[in-house]
Amino acid sequence: MIKNNVSTIIGSRRLSVAETARLANLKYNTVDDLYNDKTKGVKFETLNKLCWALDCSPNDLFVYIPD
Repeated sequence: MIKNNVSTIIGSRRLSVAETARLANLKYNTVDDLYNDKTKGVKFETLNKLCWALDCSPNDLFVYIPD
């Protein structure tokens, strides 16, 4: 199972979804869906922009937990 930590990272940086979307140059709905764990996948381009905006790595945003 992959655990989504996007909301935790955004919250720890005291950012809103809208601020994160602006910083990452992404659509609000894209970040909101990730924040609320409503996605089934993430494009590498989106992941790259989020990592840049949040100054983190993909390992910070998503964690693999064996079933």
